[in-house]
Amino acid sequence: MSDDRRGGDSPTWGRVGPADPTADPATHPALRTPDPTAEQPTAAVPVEGGPDSEATTEKRAIPHTRAGGLWAALILSAVVLIFLLVFILQNTEPVAITFLWMTGTLPIGVALLFAAIAGILLVAVPGTGRILQLRRQARRG
Repeated sequence: MSDDRRGGDSPTWGRVGPADPTADPATHPALRTPDPTAEQPTAAVPVEGGPDSEATTEKRAIPHTRAGGLWAALILSAVVLIFLLVFILQNTEPVAITFLWMTGTLPIGVALLFAAIAGILLVAVPGTGRILQLRRQARRG
């Protein structure tokens, strides 16, 4: 049984255009391109703030709130924490860590996590100092 439920000589599902790819557009109206110089029907487009603005549909924008931003940040943080957890669980091979006079063994995932946290702190501490300095200058001025 055929998948073509329309019956007759109609093309199979998914086929676009005539069955003969060498068909002449002059004899097949479906292959003709529209004439760009021909008069086309126009439709009125409603403009906001126009004379009949009450009749047009009004766009209501939902304002961005801090709670919405917090919710998005929480979701993003949860996704990042899941990736971190997967990374740490996949990298459990122990590695020897030596820093100054201290020596220890940690799983490589945990060691890389500690290194990332140290890098974040190296950037955050001076950045926080600069922000506080700029706030003091803004209050004086």
